[in-house]
Order: sequence, then C-alpha cells, then structure tokens
Amino acid sequence: MNVLSLFDGMSCGMIALDRLGIKVDNYYASEIDKYAMQVSQANYPDIIHVGDITKLDLSTLPKIDLVMGGSPCQGFSFSGKGLAFDDPRSVLFFEFHKAISYLQPKYFLLENVKMKKEYLDIISEYMGVAPIFINSSLVSAQSRQRYYWTNIPNLSQPKDKNIVLKDILEYEPSNFTIMSDKFSNRQAGRKCLVDMSKEKAASLSAMEYVKNGRQGDYLACDASGKPKVVCGAYRGRYNEDGSISQRLELRKDDKTNTITTVQKDNVLTKDQAYWRKLTPIECERLQTVPDNYTNHVSNTQRYKMLGNGWTIEVIAHILKNMEVKNEW
Repeated sequence: MNVLSLFDGMSCGMIALDRLGIKVDNYYASEIDKYAMQVSQANYPDIIHVGDITKLDLSTLPKIDLVMGGSPCQGFSFSGKGLAFDDPRSVLFFEFHKAISYLQPKYFLLENVKMKKEYLDIISEYMGVAPIFINSSLVSAQSRQRYYWTNIPNLSQPKDKNIVLKDILEYEPSNFTIMSDKFSNRQAGRKCLVDMSKEKAASLSAMEYVKNGRQGDYLACDASGKPKVVCGAYRGRYNEDGSISQRLELRKDDKTNTITTVQKDNVLTKDQAYWRKLTPIECERLQTVPDNYTNHVSNTQRYKMLGNGWTIEVIAHILKNMEVKNEW
C-alpha cells in the first residue's frame, strides 16, 4: 500500500496504520516542521519525506492508494480570527484537493476542526462527501471535536471506551513549586503565583502561566470542590468595568479540553488548590499516541506537535474499514 500524508506532522497516520497491522510499502510524508520530521524518522525510519506540499511534483509519485491529512485549521477554528479562506494557512486545503484530484487514490481522509456551516459546506462540495463529526472523548480522556471527510465506507461513531482523566495521569497534582525570590519580587503588587506556602494566588494570567508553567506544580486559586483531579483552562473574560481578566473555568465531565499548542488551555487541579500543567506523556495518552513517541525533541516541541496532531484511535477507527488487498 502506498500512502501520501499531507501536513503529516509527526506521522499520526502511520501510527494508525501500524496499529491496524496494515502493511505500508511506501509512506510519503509532506511536512516542513523539522522537529515533527525528526520524531517521525526516529519512530519510522523508512518514511519518505517529500517536503513542502506547495512545491511537490505529484507526477513523481507512484500509484497512491490512500491520501490523508489535516490541513491547517487556524482560519476555520471558532477560537481563531475567523479569516477562513482569507487565512493563507487555510487555503492549503486546496493543495489537498489538488492532490486527490490528480492522484485519484482509492481512499482519502481529510480532518479539520469544528467550523461555521458556510465553510463546512464549501469543503464538503470540493470533497464530494459529507463529513462525519467525531469527538475524541469516545476513545480518550480528551474532548476534541473534529470533522472527517472520507470515501472510506461504513463510517460509524467509535464505541465509547469510558476513559476519564484519572486514567491517563502520570501523577496527581501535589505540592506546589517554591518560586524564587527574583520571581516573587517581579510580581510585587500583582495578583499571580506566589512562592509563600500560606498564600494563595487570586488569579493567574496567561503570560504568567505559560512562562512559569514549565517548572512544575503550583498553588493557585481558592480551594473548593471535591478532592479529585479535574481539568480547567484560563480564559480571558470581560469584567463589569470592561476590563479583561484571566479566569479559571473547570470541566465537570472528567475530561480535558482539546489539546492545543497553548498550555493554559489545560491545567490540572486537585482540591482546586494544587496545580500543574499536563505532562508530555499525558498529552500523548490523550491523543492515544504511544508513551514517549515524541521524546526525541524538547518538551516545547512535543506539546506543539501533539496539539497539532490527530487522535490515533479515531483515525484507526476510520481506516479499519478500508479494503486492503494482499498485493498492496
């Protein structure tokens, strides 16, 4: 079987095919992020990287049986600026469409975020199929809502595996990290993290979390609620006076928010008193990626590629319905 993976990232498609036991003769990966490529090559040395999709000569490829990819989603996402096809990253979708039009693979699979109906309809018209909408929460402890356009038959929702947050934790949030005097002095007069055990921060700004969240566990907002680990996110919300503050919003369903490249989107708490961010391995588990698959690069890059990646079990659930011939 010959596969072309566009916007390949860390080769989530290859992980899914491998998990299904599908023999891949050639896996062509179009990717430009050197760190994602480094992780792919470390795990699958036979992957053939073909570079930037906008510069790829499709005529140089052999017969391709499967084209798959998740084109950049920032322009379509509700959390973005809503530029849609005016975002230069979003128009890369047309590179995907050009590839399947030219190569005429037996199967294709396109993934993208939840978006406005008008954009959804445009993509569906080009793809010639309506998408299936799947939340990764069925196979993971992560809420991740995505559309999948494919001509693979017999699509269905995955069976709910009832995986919850506690199932993917490396360890529970516990003692906070003592911050340095230098850090404390910089925060004089500000409501933020402190390094004194008898004080609790009234709020935590996005910048402070991202800047200092790499150091471990933290003592944060007022303690209340049940003694279990829950996930929350810091969101900018308007105050009555029109100003904006970062406010903690906790989930109540024993799931995490969607993994993104922004660490404040997922923070863990126990008793709403002890805090830490997700570890790279926990993010791998949320994406149903093998533990330490991404440990060939820095944690910063691990978080980034996992946030941009696919939930493997969802992809495997879709791909399993392909008719795979022995000669592939």
